[in-house]
Amino acid sequence: PPAAAGRPEAIKAIPVRHWGRWISAVVVIYLVIALLYSFTKSPNVDWPTVGNYLFKPLVLHGVVATVELTFIAMLVGAIGGTILAVMRLSDNPVLSTIAWAYIWFFRGTPVYVQIILWGNIGVLYTRFYAGLPFTGLSLGSTSSGTLVNHLIVVAVLALGLNEAAYAAELVRAGIISVDAGQQEAALSLGMAPTLTMRRIVLPQAMRVIIPTFGNETISMLKTTSLLAVLGGGVELFGRLQIVYSQTFQIVPLLIVASMWYLFLTTILTIGQYYLEAYFGKGFGEKEAEAAEKRAERRAARGHA
Repeated sequence: PPAAAGRPEAIKAIPVRHWGRWISAVVVIYLVIALLYSFTKSPNVDWPTVGNYLFKPLVLHGVVATVELTFIAMLVGAIGGTILAVMRLSDNPVLSTIAWAYIWFFRGTPVYVQIILWGNIGVLYTRFYAGLPFTGLSLGSTSSGTLVNHLIVVAVLALGLNEAAYAAELVRAGIISVDAGQQEAALSLGMAPTLTMRRIVLPQAMRVIIPTFGNETISMLKTTSLLAVLGGGVELFGRLQIVYSQTFQIVPLLIVASMWYLFLTTILTIGQYYLEAYFGKGFGEKEAEAAEKRAERRAARGHA
């Protein structure tokens, strides 16, 4: 018989050298290093002033106030956005129209304008009345200045109500992403619509809501800087603005603000990553591969 053919030699693959990529990478790295060097060595930065103000109690209190305002505003936005999303998806035309009008107004006007409007709400409404409309029955009244004379209240109202409009669309998108059969199956088992929404739909919608809501939280952290227009040093940037308006150390204090905002957004980004991993269990490639391996092991045990 003819001799068996020998095994062919392994192919020696030589990767293509992309010289253009290496050259462009070197150019970009050089430009970045040059930019950082010129920034750090600039005599106008005044790094001693940056270091002096970075951990001052005034600044640290501003950082704490910024974080508190961010989470309170996001809590108001999340609760209000969930209510608005359910109203928007309701078959009741009145509820759906009211939710649509709310979202239309707060998304259609700049948050900067809304902050100023809430800061001057006493000009628009001098007094607030509590009672039944069109009946003449009144439970009393109070001046609008009494309710919103505290800058924190103005800040929460301005940021929280604005965020509710955006959160409503995020929650609505998450609810729509859940297969309609899930809700139908729950209703067929006798679960009430409210319980179905709370126990079946919303937990599954979180996989879609969390990534975008995390981005909204990071955006809210930076949006708090707009509260500086109210004066009074409500948050970090407002306090630093008051300081540099008196000391004229504008650039160093802006660098202090930027460093703290970068630090806080980095912390939020890390937290967002772990939240996405938690609510995304069973939906990623790694989870799918693990499920496939478990199925193969079960099949192997079955054949054995």
